[in-house]
Amino acid sequence: MASAAARLKEFVTTTFDRRFTPARPDLAAAHLKGHVEATIFVEGRDMQIAAPIADVRSGPTPDASLDTQALCGERVTVYEEHEGWAWGQLQRDSYVGYLPSHMLRPTPREPTHRVAALRTFVYPAPNMKVPPLEALPLGAEVTVESDDEYVRVADHGFVYAQHLQPLTEHEDDFVAVAERFLGVPYLWGGKTALGLDCSGLVQISLAAAGIAAPRDTDVQAREIGAELVLEEPLHLRRGDLMFWKGHVGIMCDEHTLLHANAHHMLVAREPFAAARARILAKSFGAVVTVRRLSDR
Repeated sequence: MASAAARLKEFVTTTFDRRFTPARPDLAAAHLKGHVEATIFVEGRDMQIAAPIADVRSGPTPDASLDTQALCGERVTVYEEHEGWAWGQLQRDSYVGYLPSHMLRPTPREPTHRVAALRTFVYPAPNMKVPPLEALPLGAEVTVESDDEYVRVADHGFVYAQHLQPLTEHEDDFVAVAERFLGVPYLWGGKTALGLDCSGLVQISLAAAGIAAPRDTDVQAREIGAELVLEEPLHLRRGDLMFWKGHVGIMCDEHTLLHANAHHMLVAREPFAAARARILAKSFGAVVTVRRLSDR
């Protein structure tokens, strides 16, 4: 069976969904010539997220809707820079949108580690008592240049070494990662402990376990794991993903659902039966599919 990453790549190259297709009426990626209509076609420029978090918006204005977020170290193929905004495609999950240009590094560095804590401070010196410069979120990728209790991170500062993990290592249980976000506020388009949405929680938790996943629920419901037969009684287990039309949650065990949701306006854990009844009555309707990842 093809991996989630392979299925996602196939999906984005065979569909022309605006979320994953770098094409506008006036400008499109050169590789789309002959497939879409545009005034000009350009080759993309490989760049990298240099800020801790970069908002990816639907338009080149601060009040445009937040579609998703890119984390430090992620690569972006940029097709246009204009008046402080870059329009491009994230290389990790193929999402297309507008990012602030000043948050991009023109010459990408090769990361060596990722942040394994929900958030970790970056200091100007290897000393926790000095005022921090910034904070990096879980999943951010950095280049470590020293080996000590506080390691030097290229272009940023010093980070507590125990909060980092080599890129070759991953978490064993993505559900345990998701559970660490309990109580985090709900934020449409968010992907960090400052705020995240239902599909962002799934994507970032799976990424910590080394599993590539799409960004949005409709694609996740097609591309992650294998579909279970949707018949009563449901025989659920830890790690099963429950999908409604426009919503997703993670089973902590046979009876308990974890999800970032707009009812609680945060990441909550509650009885699946209660959540299912409320969602059926008030918002997304019935469960449409259940997906199960293969045993790891």
